[in-house]
Amino acid sequence: MDDQEAMREALRAARLGVEADPNPRVGCLIVPDDGTAPVLGWHQGAGTPHAEADALSRAGRRARGATAYVTLEPCAHHGRTGPCAGQLVAAGVRRVVYAVPDPNPQAAGGAAYLRAHGVEVLEGVLRLEAEEVNASWLHLQQTGRPWVVAKTACSLDGRVAAADGSSRWVTGAAARADAHRLRARSGAIVVGSGTVVADDPHLTVRGPDGTLADRQPLRVVVGHRPPAAGARILDDAASTLHLPTHDPVAVLAALTARGVHRVLVEGGPTVTTAFLRAGLVDEVVAYVAPVLLGAGPLAVSDLGITTITDAVRLTPTDVTVLSPDVRITSRPERT
Repeated sequence: MDDQEAMREALRAARLGVEADPNPRVGCLIVPDDGTAPVLGWHQGAGTPHAEADALSRAGRRARGATAYVTLEPCAHHGRTGPCAGQLVAAGVRRVVYAVPDPNPQAAGGAAYLRAHGVEVLEGVLRLEAEEVNASWLHLQQTGRPWVVAKTACSLDGRVAAADGSSRWVTGAAARADAHRLRARSGAIVVGSGTVVADDPHLTVRGPDGTLADRQPLRVVVGHRPPAAGARILDDAASTLHLPTHDPVAVLAALTARGVHRVLVEGGPTVTTAFLRAGLVDEVVAYVAPVLLGAGPLAVSDLGITTITDAVRLTPTDVTVLSPDVRITSRPERT
């Protein structure tokens, strides 16, 4: 296989990792020079071997003289595990091809280390594809804050609930199942204290049969009013954090300190609007049901916009029918 084919295999392995993990998803393919089958490895989460170490352990002696394809520049620092660049050199790998330079200054320098030890290095193969695999993690490294997804589930006329406050269920089963997959991709789920009082949400990731997923995002309640004793969000199904603030910047700072790089804002409208007004929403996922309510709270409240030229415009990136509903994914246009 050529370099691009091999990197695609490494990317396939990277996607096996957990997107919500504090660490990036990384895959590694080792192609021995003796004609034997390539060996895949990937990072399975914080505290587990990095992708390169995983692949090297599977390859054994066949790594000597081989080419290693890695989706992210091999690290050159000591964390919970030793530097991957040093392990590649020690294993006798002849050539390293990687997709994305590591933007983390604490981990960068692997390519220079490899070259200094006589390893041939090629950078940038399938870089755009590899950046998409770790879009939220890279966003945190580049901006200092997590990638924020605002999720709404509303009627065709933009209502998240009826006039009496009832909201179960605006959308159908397929959309709700898809929303659980969206939760599973997130390191934290943010809601306002008003939503906790009104809806008593559980905010967990569950399967179609209602069973809890093994890995749960951090549940975050924003607002000065703490959840009442007995609220479902306080059970032991997942960790819960109460942040007594209405400032989205402070919320993201607290989550950044906890290693969260992908945040799902589930509402209600007050919290969603606060993040939008602050310009801190990177993606909007709207589940729109073919239902008309005519009254009731809107998905987004006052954004301070008085003229059409100031409208928050978004660029659709995906439209999917989840019968009977439609999921629209879009990203705000940055000026």
